[in-house]
Amino acid sequence: MELLLDLKKRYTYADYLTWADDKVCELIDGFINMMSPSARPIHQEVSLSLCYELKRFIKKNKRACKVYPDIDVRLPQNGEKADDQIYNVVRPDISVICDLSKIDDKGCLGAPDMIVEVQSFSSAKYDLNEKFNLYQASGVVEYWVVYPREAGIEVFLLQPDGTYDRGTRYEMGIVPVHIFDGYKIDFKDIF
Repeated sequence: MELLLDLKKRYTYADYLTWADDKVCELIDGFINMMSPSARPIHQEVSLSLCYELKRFIKKNKRACKVYPDIDVRLPQNGEKADDQIYNVVRPDISVICDLSKIDDKGCLGAPDMIVEVQSFSSAKYDLNEKFNLYQASGVVEYWVVYPREAGIEVFLLQPDGTYDRGTRYEMGIVPVHIFDGYKIDFKDIF
């Protein structure tokens, strides 16, 4: 029997856990955003290449961080920890988490240090509005939006006042990873 979800109803992470595995969605402020069940090949290639580069750097430099593609990231707004009190759960394309105490068997509880979203046509507005605002409010230090078709990257950095800067746009070149001083990724190798 298929579970019907009311897109006008507000849900918690506890509700989310009861849904069938084939329901690919996220919650922002308790409201459902249905996601495409699978990404296009270029999306997957870019995402996997970036994961590989980040993971390689972390291992080589013995950093106490983890890189995860597509895991549940629960973003409580007032320090909630109980599943029935959390209204924000997203599945970023890539999450870099350096506070390993945030990782549990359900995914990540709290803001990753860095999130990367690889754009698809259907997610562009959502990633640059709802997710942007949620990541900013949750304290994600570095937020990347990658545009595979244009071979471009936009990097947003959290400022001391808790808001993102205006963003820096990079086109097919060297992009600094600000959470790791001195580390840069050559996007000619990614695209």
